[in-house]
Amino acid sequence: MKPTTFNTHAFDSWIRTRFVELNSELERRYYQQADRANVLEVGDEVKHALLSEGRALIKTLLDEGNTDEGFDSAFDLLGNVGLYMAACRRHEITEPTRETTSPLLEASALAMHIGASIGVTPRFATAHLTTHNRAHNGIYKRFTDLPDEKLFVDYNTKGILAYKRASDALLKIQPLGISHPMTLDLLRVAKQALQDVIDSNTTLFKRLDTDRFFYCVRPYYKPYRVGSVVYRGANAGDFAGINVIDLTLGLCFANEASYSQMLVDKFLYMMPEDQQLLRECMRRPNLMDDFIQSMAHRHEDWYQQNLKMFIEVCELHGQTAIQHHNELVTKYIAEPSVSMEQQHLAKVTASGPPLPVLLASLEKLRDRRAAANRSDIRTRYHDLNQLKNSLR
Repeated sequence: MKPTTFNTHAFDSWIRTRFVELNSELERRYYQQADRANVLEVGDEVKHALLSEGRALIKTLLDEGNTDEGFDSAFDLLGNVGLYMAACRRHEITEPTRETTSPLLEASALAMHIGASIGVTPRFATAHLTTHNRAHNGIYKRFTDLPDEKLFVDYNTKGILAYKRASDALLKIQPLGISHPMTLDLLRVAKQALQDVIDSNTTLFKRLDTDRFFYCVRPYYKPYRVGSVVYRGANAGDFAGINVIDLTLGLCFANEASYSQMLVDKFLYMMPEDQQLLRECMRRPNLMDDFIQSMAHRHEDWYQQNLKMFIEVCELHGQTAIQHHNELVTKYIAEPSVSMEQQHLAKVTASGPPLPVLLASLEKLRDRRAAANRSDIRTRYHDLNQLKNSLR
């Protein structure tokens, strides 16, 4: 791998310092207003500095060309360009509904070049701020210096890493089979990892200020244009682990239209290795079906021990989904939007659809993961009860 170029380093240094200062200053000005969601005619000189300084650095990189320095360097540079574009969107320097193509010409060109060359979406993704966000002297990249943003990113990263631990353990069961002596140990690992998700989220929801998140953190995750195409905002679920758990446990179905559509929509927002992992998982059998097909062995000790732990893992995964929806989505997005000025409501969600549509789809996903008793969508409620009844 070739060393990072001087121009790449200069842009990275700007993102880690001056960029943060400019965004933080704008956030302070917005938050002092009666209408905290308003960004128009506030800090225009700061916005101009953000736009022009970033553009000059990106133009130099575009002129230099995207030399092959390996995936890691390219992905990191794409993240920096994406953070700049997301900040311009947040401050409404750009706004997709009033444009047919992004006015950030150089940034769009560089983002599309890199995204196409490494097989990811040409905008910043969750991994850029969480699992692939290199710290320098203990400080990783952020949009602002606000404590609530750091808290949100810290605990998002904790949750993602815990979900990955759970999914890794569950995947290791596949080649061993549900009756293997080591399967119980692997299910215990998954159970502890999912408990870690719940504990991490509990701390986050206690400490994260609702207004600070809603008005000063969430807006950086909005959709924005790259070239002529609007790409949805980065989502904390844009990694394979959580869907690997869905599919491996058997709580969700890869051949169900609404669920598979969600997977298709998120593929290019994930790291390439996650894309491959999820594709493989979509083709594999699931553990719940394996236990149902093995009910003739219900009197065996392995069946009783392993099934009991499997059910506990399923229930914990459901609890993480309920916690996420009922606390994060409701407390930090749905409820604050009630008091929001009407002209801002259309721009609330990072995913693109209007808030009521988004909430309805998230409720269905929550209930699939929780195996809720619903007649309008397919869940594993009855199958899980059947397995529970086979326990001694």
